[in-house]
Amino acid sequence: QVRLVESGGGLVQPGGSLRLSCAASGNFLNVYRMGWFRQAPGDQRESVAHIKSDGRTLYADSVKGRFTISRDNVKNTIYLQMNSLKPEDKNIYYCSTDVRTNDTNQSTNYWGQGTKLTVYS
Repeated sequence: QVRLVESGGGLVQPGGSLRLSCAASGNFLNVYRMGWFRQAPGDQRESVAHIKSDGRTLYADSVKGRFTISRDNVKNTIYLQMNSLKPEDKNIYYCSTDVRTNDTNQSTNYWGQGTKLTVYS
């Protein structure tokens, strides 16, 4: 099993900054992708930012220029640096990963439990 534990959510005012962390642990061989989704109650889940095994990053248009995803391969941890936060960024942020768990090339997807970001005026 693979476990993802998110942290770093909290309260921040518009224009402020916050950094989320997601640490992966468990039985896996390597990571193909790690990233972040967000979902507000009643809304669909939105892809936010992802980083692939080759280091390439992907960002939603709504966060480009404001959010930066990074990783620490030794710690199997990713970070989401969120700057210039807006009220619409208020969400529960979920960490997600696609990992190799055996000797094949198939990937398996795992999700964390989420960490809440509140942006208030």
